[in-house]
Amino acid sequence: MRYLATLSLLCSLAASAHADQAAFTVRSTEIKQKPFSDAPTVATLDEKASVNILSREGGWLKISSAKGDGWVKMLSLRSKSTATQQGDSGLTNLLNAARGDSKGVTVATGVRGLSEEDLKNARANPQELEKMQGYATDKAQAEKFAHGAKLKPREMDYLPSGGNS
Repeated sequence: MRYLATLSLLCSLAASAHADQAAFTVRSTEIKQKPFSDAPTVATLDEKASVNILSREGGWLKISSAKGDGWVKMLSLRSKSTATQQGDSGLTNLLNAARGDSKGVTVATGVRGLSEEDLKNARANPQELEKMQGYATDKAQAEKFAHGAKLKPREMDYLPSGGNS
């Protein structure tokens, strides 16, 4: 669950980093009417097709392109500003959303602007939790997505369950 919360936080931080940004597809990609895998397909973009990113919702980016407007999976695009960086997996933009400036100063995210009192008085938000649980997937769906995105398996240790670590 903590992994899901961390991923959700990183995705929300990336939202502003993607608004009105030029990008291109890293593989052939379907444009969907809505940000869902089972939504109707508007068109298919070829690899290296130019797009303009308009907004983000979850793991989806709303784009405009010569073939139409709609939604594509976030990992299907790469920013033109990072195109010259060798070995960029497309996740660089997501992870750099927390960067402070072009000099590489990294800022603390997730608690910036919150006082100790704010954190002590924080309350659960069942609606947001339910919304986050909607992003959960099963192993078969994750493997299908990874295969389609040409991702390679990597061992990851799980966070310990329970407690406040």
